[in-house]
Amino acid sequence: MAIPCASLPFPSSSLLLKASSFSSQFPPLLSPSHLFLTVCSRHTPAKSTNARNSYYTNNTGIAYLKYPVVVKAQTSSSSALSREPMLPPFNVLITGSTKGIGYALAKEFLKAGDNVIICSRSAERVESAVQSLREEFGEQRVWGTKCDVREGKDVKDLVAFAQESLKYIDIWINNAGSNAYSYKPLAEASDEDLIEVVTTNTLGLMICCREAIKMMLNQPRGGHIFNIDGAGSDGRPTPRFAAYGATKRSVVHLTKSLQAELRMQDVQNVVAHNLSPGMVTTDLLMSGATTKQAKFFINVLAEPAEVVAEYLVPNIRSIPANGSTKPTYIRFLTGVKAYSQIFSRFAFGARRNRYLLED
Repeated sequence: MAIPCASLPFPSSSLLLKASSFSSQFPPLLSPSHLFLTVCSRHTPAKSTNARNSYYTNNTGIAYLKYPVVVKAQTSSSSALSREPMLPPFNVLITGSTKGIGYALAKEFLKAGDNVIICSRSAERVESAVQSLREEFGEQRVWGTKCDVREGKDVKDLVAFAQESLKYIDIWINNAGSNAYSYKPLAEASDEDLIEVVTTNTLGLMICCREAIKMMLNQPRGGHIFNIDGAGSDGRPTPRFAAYGATKRSVVHLTKSLQAELRMQDVQNVVAHNLSPGMVTTDLLMSGATTKQAKFFINVLAEPAEVVAEYLVPNIRSIPANGSTKPTYIRFLTGVKAYSQIFSRFAFGARRNRYLLED
């Protein structure tokens, strides 16, 4: 479980010892991994231990604690001082955006007046999608290029293409993902399918985040990165697509780690967020609708990509428009909404056979 991060002035030794005592009362909630506690202090080096925890601060102002508690000094940031206001229209880049939710997001940003770069590992799909969008929104609003997010060179080329086309990117959405269109127990999965899923959803996401952050750090406007989650991101099991669920669980962890790294570096104009579209009636989802349970939940909870995008895009755009530098988790399908729709189904038969005929 993640521990909420606090933004505090440099704590005294007594406060650190209290934090240590607090963590000892809740060991099941805390990760065993070490965490760097970022501080800014002119205090002399100090060392302290007790039965459950220890900390050490050196002249660099880095304190090490056994359990994950993050405290960060409130100091003026050079990035904040030099930051340019981020005003619409925004420049948006979306990976995996020639179909499904990625394409729907691109259309909604274009409807809002923004400029959009789309990409896919298929050059043919990119060309077709760009042509379709330009017919609707004009030649100078949308660009596209081939990019395989699993390849570092491709992502570097994507950044160069974005800078050449738009000079800078305000909003980068990591949507590219794959389940290899495979729904079967892990024991029956092929090496090729597992490699496809893991390299696209995990390695590809890491490469894209790395290159997006590097680009945005050099932009006076900074930028916002949105990582799209999926089934399994909340820790619940995903039978028949275990590898996919495991990679989506890692999306949340990666985003939290990036948020912590940016705080540690006192970067305030580059922010990492999570984006949750819920269940979307894409080819990827519908290809797994082969069981009674799957058909039930798709009928009850899933929505077309256009409906989801209409909700998500205004919420995404409000973050840079309001000048927010706070990480967010934007969810289309909240827990309350999901349980309400399930209850309506059982109580009133709502949404039955909405997309698929149930047995």
